[in-house]
Amino acid sequence: MEDLIFINLRERPELMRPAAEWFSSKWGVPVEAYIECMEAYLEGRTELGWYLCIAEDGIAGGLGVIENDFHDRKDLSPNVCAVYTEEKYRRRGIAGRLLDMAVEELRVAGISPVYLLTDHTGFYERYGWEFYCEAMGDGEERPSRLYIHK
Repeated sequence: MEDLIFINLRERPELMRPAAEWFSSKWGVPVEAYIECMEAYLEGRTELGWYLCIAEDGIAGGLGVIENDFHDRKDLSPNVCAVYTEEKYRRRGIAGRLLDMAVEELRVAGISPVYLLTDHTGFYERYGWEFYCEAMGDGEERPSRLYIHK
């Protein structure tokens, strides 16, 4: 992974807008929603951060941490969200390294456990996440899996 750089957004605040646009293009959430969360992180109003993997040709992967990832278990917070790795960079451990970065920075800030809503099985377990319960995503017809990292 010598050609990849792993950062939190505080290390490269000038990437806020490109990162917000990138996440928006992957998940269909408005750019402004990402900007709002990222500004709170950059201004120190929250320790719930944003993490990126940068390659020569742009953002290779990223994820964020927010209070609730649009599900009915509002008591289970904070949540990793928007985990995505560009297809050509998959199977290189990028998501795992970003997950580890986020969990560790939150732990140092006194924030643990952390939760994650997904439909994947088998992927997150490789990185120390455990199935916790099911939760209903906003507007979803079936529950998704909610994981915990302690």
